[in-house]
Amino acid sequence: MLEYRYDTQLLIEGKGLDENAINSYIESHFKGDCLLVVGDETLIKLHFHTNEPWLVLEYCAGLGEVYDIVIEDMDRQSRGLKG
Repeated sequence: MLEYRYDTQLLIEGKGLDENAINSYIESHFKGDCLLVVGDETLIKLHFHTNEPWLVLEYCAGLGEVYDIVIEDMDRQSRGLKG
């Protein structure tokens, strides 16, 4: 069993986005691992393994327009099922 079940990936489009601030906020407010936040002031790509992807989505939606959302169940994938 995986410690963090959901591979959460998304794009955030907005103005004045700060990848370091987003990274720090996620690290301090959400449990998970494999965090990757890259981009610039108008577009951020986020990748994060967590058990509560809906909380990450809620936070990101407050930063700008969220799209290309992918949430994969890595536990199902590890059992050979579609994630």
